[in-house]
Parts: sequence; C-alpha cells; structure tokens
Amino acid sequence: MKLVVISGRSGSGKSTALQALEDVGFYCIDNLPATLLPELVDQMTHEGKAGGLIAVSVDARNVMSDLKQFPEILRRIKSQSLLSCELLFLDASEPTLLKRYSATRRKHPLSNEQQGLQEAIQYERDLLEPIADLADIRVDTTRMNLYELRDIVKLRVAQRADQSLSLQFESFGFKHGVPLDVDFTFDVRVLPNPYWIPELRRFSGLDSEIQNFLGEAPEVGEMIEDIARYLERWLPRFKENNRSYVTVGIGCTGGQHRSVYVAEQLSGYFRQSMDNVHIRHRELNR
Repeated sequence: MKLVVISGRSGSGKSTALQALEDVGFYCIDNLPATLLPELVDQMTHEGKAGGLIAVSVDARNVMSDLKQFPEILRRIKSQSLLSCELLFLDASEPTLLKRYSATRRKHPLSNEQQGLQEAIQYERDLLEPIADLADIRVDTTRMNLYELRDIVKLRVAQRADQSLSLQFESFGFKHGVPLDVDFTFDVRVLPNPYWIPELRRFSGLDSEIQNFLGEAPEVGEMIEDIARYLERWLPRFKENNRSYVTVGIGCTGGQHRSVYVAEQLSGYFRQSMDNVHIRHRELNR
C-alpha cells in the first residue's frame, strides 16, 4: 500500500496536487485530522481500498494539538514495513501567496480580527515548519500554474516506482531568485554567456544554436563532468538514507541559455542509468 500525505501553506496548491493523484487512481481525503491517520491506514490495509493507493491532505486547518502530534504519527506510520509512506510539502513565496489570496478574495483559514492576511501567512509558515522538515519532496509553486503542478505531482509522485530515487534537474535564473525546493544548487554563471552575442540572444538552451555554441566551449564540458561526478558520488548516500527525491538546481543569470543547456545535458546523462529523471526549466515555463 502507498500513502501520500500532502501538506503545505494555504494557497500553495494542495487541492490541485490532491486532484492530480485522484485522477490517477488514488483514494483521496482532504483535510484529514492528523490523529486519524493511523486509523485510516489500518482500515485501508484491511480493506485493500482503491488498490492500496491513498492520498490525504493535512494542513493548518487541523487543531493545534493534532498538528503537534503529526511528526511522531508520521514516524510511526513510516516504520510499518508493509506501507510506503511519503510526505509531499508544497510552498510558495509570501508575495505569491498574498497575490493569490487577493485575486481569489478567499479568507485565509488562520486570519481573524486580530490577525490579517500577511500575519496569517507568516504564522502558518512557523506552524508548519516541523512538518516541512520531514518532507520527502518539497515543491516550490511560486512560478507554476496549476497544469505544471499537476504534471509534476503525477511524474514525481504517482509514477515513481517504490524504492527508486526520483531525480529532478531544474534550471533557473538567479535574478528571479533561487527555487525554494532544491537540494543542490550549482552556479554556472562563470560559463560563456550567449546573451552577449546579439544573434544568439533570442534563442534558449533548447535550441541548436545555443547548444552548438556552448558545446564547443571546453569549460562547459568540464563543468558538466564535475557536477555529474559529484552527484554520482553522493546520490547513493541519499538513497541509503531513505531519501526518495532529490532536486538539483542549475542557475545562470536569466535562466534562458547556460542553465537550460547544462540541465539538459545532465538529465540526459543520468537517464542512461536511472529510471526516474525529470527536468524543469523554470524561466522558460513562465
């Protein structure tokens, strides 16, 4: 049986993630009291509900006493040998959460007469921090639309084979901020920049013009080789430590050329030896 617990701050996309799992056959429950998780697991194990695929959302709408018990509850559930349990934590930058609530005009579950929207968002971050620390996979939805989030959840969670390591490469631009959900960050701004060549500026790292330009630079190949060797050495340690997901951020200035090319080269290399390798170009998806 596989259990996916979804948590995260309000407005980060938990409902979208839950719906994505429901679409691929998970039995889904929204806003389950955390203290009922063990009972749910026992019941589902006994009945074999939905082919053993269950997804639940646990968030700040829980009563405070339940949230405080959640880390220990999750540890007990994960210790069961017949159960595969993973915690997916979603988050977004505070300006993005503010913008989303302003656009939908919904009331934040923690806001009240004494606590406005911004204070509620900040309080929720502190409240959920112990849960975030236990996450198997963290997803930063700041620059995602709901379709991108649904695809990521399906690819990285629903379709991941048990015991296999899911590896994602994410290109980004430092001028837009470092993603919140990366485990490693590699800075490739030292490499030759096609942006300064007018005839190459309009292309991206997915285009042959940029690929040819960067592929001819020896230092680009050296950078890719060094990153690959580092990951080959340490990824097995992550797996031995029961880590199911690793996200590698590759950043350049704007996230259009160098980071895209390097991320593509690395993902292609690791697909030769791993089954669950994904890639996302954050700035190209904007």
